[in-house]
Amino acid sequence: MPERKRLVAGNWKMNLMRADGSGLARQIAERARPGKPGDLHRCDLLVCPPFTLLGLVGEALAGSGVALGGQDCHPQAAGAFTGCVSAEMLKDAGCSHTIAGHSERRHACGETDAEVQAKTRAAWRAGLVAIVCVGETRAEREAGRARDIVAAQLAGSLPDDADAERLIVAYEPVWAIGTGLTPTIDDIAAMHAAIRGSIPPGTRILYGGSVNPKNAAEILALDEVDGALVGGASLKADDFWAIVQAAG
Repeated sequence: MPERKRLVAGNWKMNLMRADGSGLARQIAERARPGKPGDLHRCDLLVCPPFTLLGLVGEALAGSGVALGGQDCHPQAAGAFTGCVSAEMLKDAGCSHTIAGHSERRHACGETDAEVQAKTRAAWRAGLVAIVCVGETRAEREAGRARDIVAAQLAGSLPDDADAERLIVAYEPVWAIGTGLTPTIDDIAAMHAAIRGSIPPGTRILYGGSVNPKNAAEILALDEVDGALVGGASLKADDFWAIVQAAG
């Protein structure tokens, strides 16, 4: 089986206006362009801006090798779904990936595993790679249920015909997102190993949850960690690039 290439993905969430988003994308693109020093041939890069910035960011990233992704998609291709965006629209905007089932949508918007699975299928229908997020709450971890919760999310969220070409799994413990807290290195390694046994061979697994320049190298050194889904640190070019360098 070929070596799994690492991926660092920036999830900008609901942040940045046109000027700041375009400027950040240009800074990332400039560092990533072919011919720049470093080991980036061993690391894929992805940026997932808000829907309003997809076109602008896509233009800024053109020719840099940095991929463009959406933060969510609707299961249907088109229709009377006010405020929603389809996977086909993301593809048309230049995206190659989309996130599905981020914990902020599971918990703030009440998304179910079945809905995440439908969105994953929609992504594949449009020719996108789906980044399916899973993770436990603090209470679930303290109750010793973290692995069972993640296993159940995987079972309910992944279509039966999932394969490594169209799927990336992101482990994001809910209690670590945006809090500055992270699981221990042993806990991250154990959870990624458990996930590995429940997904198609060769599928990349990212870690997400307060990844920053200070902890990235230690996390990304783990054998089962194939990259990072970065939130707040992806909004600063220097911080994001430090994580990229740690992955490369």
